[in-house]
Amino acid sequence: MRVRRFWLSLLAGVSLALPPVAFGQAAAVAPRPNLPAAAPALAGSALVAALRGGGYVLYLRHTSTDFGENDERMTDYQDCKSQRNLTDAGRAEARAIGAALRELRIPIGAVLASPYCRTLETGRLVFGSATVTPAVRGGPARPEDPDRYAELRQLLGTPISGRTNTAIASHGNPFFGVAGPPYLAEGEMAVIEPLGNGRFRIVARIPKEGWAALVTAG
Repeated sequence: MRVRRFWLSLLAGVSLALPPVAFGQAAAVAPRPNLPAAAPALAGSALVAALRGGGYVLYLRHTSTDFGENDERMTDYQDCKSQRNLTDAGRAEARAIGAALRELRIPIGAVLASPYCRTLETGRLVFGSATVTPAVRGGPARPEDPDRYAELRQLLGTPISGRTNTAIASHGNPFFGVAGPPYLAEGEMAVIEPLGNGRFRIVARIPKEGWAALVTAG
């Protein structure tokens, strides 16, 4: 009986120490403003068919880079020698993604890229060309500023006219800033459906190793 009373008192103390959580609620996470709407995931032949129809934003984090390098000594965006750049493996990954997109006959319209050398090179190797677009990198405000990625959020939420897709070659941090976790890996692409007024939803995420399966499905 004493043992039972001991465990009951212990459990009561634990329950008092924990914050209240509503039924079905996940563990507390710091809120992130303006997160995208949830959507059923597209995969395989359904994803290929959707992309062939156009109307999506394809947000690609640059492919593999050399983490022995960094951007600390960079003086301007054209100064590639003072930036973290693609490795030979990263260049091969980018070419393979581009080849898969062409084989799948996925139409690409505008290609927007962060001004860094690694993102511009990724955009050009994957899509054939890229236009420097500072908005896809984010503004110069403090990283914690919720308005830092306002232009990117608006871009991702703007519907695309015609039967084409807009491509973005950028970084992991801007995407995390507008979409939340999980972080995009190097060479991973998020397929985004714009909903208007800065709202969007992610319908698929394609790792750099996932293109062979899509080619088979397509």
